[in-house]
Amino acid sequence: MNNRLAEVLTRIAEDHKDQLRPGSRFYREISIGREAGRLGFDDLKQAYEGVFAIVPLERPAEGMTVRIDGRTFVDYAQLASGLVVPGYAARAAELPFTAYAPHDSMVLNFV
Repeated sequence: MNNRLAEVLTRIAEDHKDQLRPGSRFYREISIGREAGRLGFDDLKQAYEGVFAIVPLERPAEGMTVRIDGRTFVDYAQLASGLVVPGYAARAAELPFTAYAPHDSMVLNFV
């Protein structure tokens, strides 16, 4: 089990728990690599650079939005916290998850 990766993913979910709503079509991306770096895990920072966790948002955020085809999220996993990550990251962290079922059309919110 990669306890440090699990810690990073748990931290992201905890930091965004007030905004997180599983099943929402609106979402925000959070860099797994950047969060690993903040926690001092430099090896994970490099390994997960450019890999993003998806935070399904309770409501749309103000600012720019982009419509994304839901088929983009092939082999994504939804953790028990509601956070969505690429399947390989969920398997590496060994956290409980289910297959993510995105909407046909998703809306990425930038802040």
